[in-house]
Amino acid sequence: MAKLRMNDEYRKKILNRYIEHAESEDTQEKQAYLDVKADIYDLYEDTFALAKEVVSRAYPQEDVETCRTLKKKYGQPLDVVAKDKCFYFSYAHEQNLDENDYDNREMSEHFDFGLYGTVNSSEYDNYDSGRKFAYALYRDELKAKDCNPDIFPQQAENQDNPHKTQHCEANDKALGYSNYNRYNSDNDNNIGITDSFDKQWYLDIIGTSHCRSRTIACSKAEFDTFQMFKKKKAQLISAHATWIDTITAQKKAMAMGLKAYRYLTEGVELMNELGVECDEADLIKTNSSGLTIYNPQNLASMLKGMKNKTMTREQKIAERLKYDTVVVSTDTPVQDAVNNLLSE
Repeated sequence: MAKLRMNDEYRKKILNRYIEHAESEDTQEKQAYLDVKADIYDLYEDTFALAKEVVSRAYPQEDVETCRTLKKKYGQPLDVVAKDKCFYFSYAHEQNLDENDYDNREMSEHFDFGLYGTVNSSEYDNYDSGRKFAYALYRDELKAKDCNPDIFPQQAENQDNPHKTQHCEANDKALGYSNYNRYNSDNDNNIGITDSFDKQWYLDIIGTSHCRSRTIACSKAEFDTFQMFKKKKAQLISAHATWIDTITAQKKAMAMGLKAYRYLTEGVELMNELGVECDEADLIKTNSSGLTIYNPQNLASMLKGMKNKTMTREQKIAERLKYDTVVVSTDTPVQDAVNNLLSE
């Protein structure tokens, strides 16, 4: 039997199957990512408990209740209690060489407990760091929805482009992120995962202006804890990127190697050497996404669909019911299915 020549379709099949294997493989890089990810929820709970303590010192609960009582009595002019999940925490230096050196008299920074909260020291980073964190934390959920949570590591060397934007928008939609911001409000139009995540971290504050105008005092030790919170979130982004970088490098090397192969057997041999089960028959009867299309039932259905395409509503319903009851079997040779089709 003559050897089957390699072609782009076979190369794509082999490459897709290898990437699937690489992502499921236990490696040091993947384990490091999973370890950091496993600690995130405890990190959030511990840091939020501290934030609640600090915010409560600035806005005692009795004061919050008093403001709410006054609002009920006097209405909208005294609507000054709001919920927020981001805060400007600040601590004063214990020693100041120059009392007029206002820039160095205190340290302040923006801390956002939201899923898309910025990870950098500045709140103004175009929300990319927040996106990277959200995609890394909910990678499995995004993959399950046929999204690409790895788009940032994959596009690390490229500027913004339509391909990257398309995947980011799909990820945001899958996570329920609206990209709509309102100052000091828990009504930001987020839904789904983002909404469920964010609603855990809101606190009552007094004042309805932007959080930067209501800096909340804390100790240096508390401030350091809040900064560590950001660093841990950044570690998840870094660990995710490091792991995906290894897969991207493997994908490039694999693609280059497959281009040099002339016969399908060479690709199969490579896969087996890499510990991935693969044989020619399996590759031939599947399309590039790994779906079996040339078993008898599927082939017959595919060929029937190539003719007599105009169908009544009743015929469409009947065909769908027939499809739903089909039990796919690969025991009958493809030729038998073709013969059955031709004899109808």
